[in-house]
Amino acid sequence: MAAPKISVYSLSELKNTTDDALPNYLTSLKFQQSHLLADVRLALGYSAVLIAGATFYADYKLGWDATKYWTFWAVVAYFILNGALTYWVWGVEKGKIFTGEIGDTLISIASSVKKHKPIYNLQVQYGKKGEESQTLKISAPFTRWFDSEGYFVATPFQQWLATEIPAVGEADPKKVDRGSGTGERKAIDGQQVQGNADSSKMAGNGGARSRNSKKST
Repeated sequence: MAAPKISVYSLSELKNTTDDALPNYLTSLKFQQSHLLADVRLALGYSAVLIAGATFYADYKLGWDATKYWTFWAVVAYFILNGALTYWVWGVEKGKIFTGEIGDTLISIASSVKKHKPIYNLQVQYGKKGEESQTLKISAPFTRWFDSEGYFVATPFQQWLATEIPAVGEADPKKVDRGSGTGERKAIDGQQVQGNADSSKMAGNGGARSRNSKKST
């Protein structure tokens, strides 16, 4: 099945397509993905919707006088759940697109982009269970894995991940780029993402990374 074509002018489409590709690649390498973050988010969201729906149905069937007491508490519960959902998304998930493990190594990956800058940023936290974890920040332009027509090219993206993230490189050593380059491909050179990106930033195929460490919790 051919990869879907997206608009190279939309940062959100570039990011979302890349975000979807990352867990697919890691799970193909036998990384075990944890769905806890998504499950909690869905549970909070659906619970709020169910409360709203049940309140509406009860009011429709029984009338306001018979349900006003329960409606008050339903509204309170609805706002509590929505507050918890907001905190979960912004305070706990924090842009995480993958959490999981392979062997005795835990890994968590969060992605981000800055407004009008077509650069994909990843913050990776990994380490052995019960040991000090490493935090790695890497970035690369979307031109490394999108061609000028908006098609996602998996191989250079996988090579970038395997080269920059040790745990991925260990799982897929054949994809580690040892200086041979990313190969020929069409670039998005000279085009602007969302009409405001600096075209000079679209031309490079390099990346950047930084690393620090902290103890696992």
